[in-house]
Parts: sequence; structure tokens; C-alpha cells
Amino acid sequence: MARLALFMIFTVLCMNNLQAAIEVYQFDSPDQEERFHQLSDQLRCPMCLNSNLSGSDAPIAADLRAEIYEQIIDGRTNDEIIDFMTQRYGDFINYRPPLNRGTVLLWFGPLLLLLAGLLVVWRMVRSNQSADQALALTAEQQQKLEKILTGKK
Repeated sequence: MARLALFMIFTVLCMNNLQAAIEVYQFDSPDQEERFHQLSDQLRCPMCLNSNLSGSDAPIAADLRAEIYEQIIDGRTNDEIIDFMTQRYGDFINYRPPLNRGTVLLWFGPLLLLLAGLLVVWRMVRSNQSADQALALTAEQQQKLEKILTGKK
């Protein structure tokens, strides 16, 4: 009985930490709510790095969601809200950053690394093939080798 009581107390104490703040925003139309969710999914949390604003529990993510809400209610367009966030936090806040001079390496870097890896593999294979050809014996050398191995003169 004591074990059951301890287990129940432990469970209640653990569940106390699972409570999370639930943000409730009142929108004038379903379109505004859809835009809010779309923007929250599209923008990255500056603190979490690999989470969007809608999936982050960080305090800054809550602040940015509130900022998005305020701007939607004020009548700003999605582009204006994204421009505001980009000016404030840079291109990093976008999960799909624009292609410009500052992000060209981000967009094409993986392709360049893949091509460099393929070049290295191609050169290694080519090097091994030329080494195999250099080690190949001529017919005369092959006959001499067979005579030596069989013990004939």
C-alpha cells in the first residue's frame, strides 16, 4: 500500500511539470487565423534553431507569435510581416531563405560538396585502375613467373 501511495505522489509531482501555457488568440476571420498558422509554421524560432515558431515553447517564440498576431490584426500582409521579421532577425528566421548574395552558399553549398565528393571518388577509382595497369605483367614476364613458380628452368 505504501508503494502505491509513493507511486501516486511521484506521478502527480511529475505531471505538474507537464503543464504548458496555451496561447489563445481571437481572430476576426478564419482567414486571419489561417495566415497566423501559416506564418508561424514558415518562420524559424531564433532560439531553437531547428523548430518553427508554432512548434517552439521558447519565450522568444511566444513573443514572435504575439507579434505576428498583432500585425495580422493591424492589417499587414504576409510579405510585410515576413519583411519585418527578416529586418529584425535576418534571413535566418526564414525556413526557406531567399536566394541572394548572402545565401548563395546556403543554397548551392550542398551541391558543391556532393560534386567535390564525386570528383574525389572518380580520381581514386581512376588512380586504382592506372595502378592495376602498371602492375600488369607482359606475356614474357608471365611465362618467366610461371617457370619460377613451377621450379622449371
